[in-house]
Amino acid sequence: MSQGSTPDRSGDDDPFSAIPMFAEIARAMSSQGPLNWDAARQFALLTATRGESEPNVDPAVRIQYNELARIAALHVADVTQAEVATPEINVVNRSQWATQTLDAYRHLFTEMATALGAQDSDNLGLGGDELEQLGADDPMMKMLAGFNKMMAPALMGMSVGSMVGSLARRAFGIYDLPIPREPQVLSVIAGSVDQFADDWSLQRDEMRLWVVTHELTGLTLFSAPHIRDRMSDLVRRHAAGFKPDPSAITDTIGNVGPDDNPMEALQRAFNDPEVLLGAVRSPEQRALAPELDAVVAVIVGYLDWVVDAVAARVIGGDALSIAEAARRRRAETSTEDVFVERLLGIRLGLDQVRRGKAFVQGVVDRAGEEALAQLLSRDDAVPTANEVDAPGLWLARLEH
Repeated sequence: MSQGSTPDRSGDDDPFSAIPMFAEIARAMSSQGPLNWDAARQFALLTATRGESEPNVDPAVRIQYNELARIAALHVADVTQAEVATPEINVVNRSQWATQTLDAYRHLFTEMATALGAQDSDNLGLGGDELEQLGADDPMMKMLAGFNKMMAPALMGMSVGSMVGSLARRAFGIYDLPIPREPQVLSVIAGSVDQFADDWSLQRDEMRLWVVTHELTGLTLFSAPHIRDRMSDLVRRHAAGFKPDPSAITDTIGNVGPDDNPMEALQRAFNDPEVLLGAVRSPEQRALAPELDAVVAVIVGYLDWVVDAVAARVIGGDALSIAEAARRRRAETSTEDVFVERLLGIRLGLDQVRRGKAFVQGVVDRAGEEALAQLLSRDDAVPTANEVDAPGLWLARLEH
């Protein structure tokens, strides 16, 4: 080195600088911003299909769904007292639904990944005390300490993709999650609907009509700007409200005992969403939760009420069997449901369903079915958290 020259320390803070292959992999995985979309798509498709090829949807099935949509739209319009659009129903397989959903929620996942990556320069690595505790002179520990930072975009992509792929295996349509989508289109997973009907000994045609009614009701509900905008804003604020915990993985590694297997410790860490995403729930998210829970409860309660009313007209006695089977399925808590709650703040458990149904029934009992039409027609009609639990307060507010 010549006198006066500055030593090259560009790799000092790169835990993979001594291992060129790892360094190249890390750079490739972080090249798409805070979330690696290639990884997200690959994991979404892999999880949705379990690595198996899917057949295309029979054109005759597509035709039937759109015929059913015209029938359902007339009844949804009558029950909701609102104008109901009848867009073409996109009848898809699981991989197509997963791809569409990943694109539809891209802005939310980007907000979340950006929030999780918003670490200032003081938090990009471990502090001196932590490095001393873990062994500052140990290059392997140093590499592990930087793993979360370097690989975060890829890990985020894998997590989001796996979640969307898991949802694709269970969903019937796009409004299984009560989140508005742009553009406002409808997609139904034909194979999932038919498989569910067969598993529960239900008529396929009736099950298809029930699903179409649910999707059209969701589309109608979110066509009301005040409902769409409120729900979109709440979910976006939750997604953007995460606070990064840069030491999450390294703390876990630091707790590995002398008799523990380091690789098993890493695997346990990556199976925990909070550790994997490097996230903790922020005070802002906790403050937002009551309002978000209230809006979700009302949307789910209203959707169920309209679908029940329409199904009773056009399906008849079997409508109750379909509704009961569908709600049992929704009440089953799965890993992906917990992940959705963590990421998007959407809770769809039995308590939420009962709360929403109680609000809707309370309005109908006090003021009749026509009072519910205000939910769609009035800009100030989205209930507060207190009003969801006291429908009389909601009605009284709208009367003034």
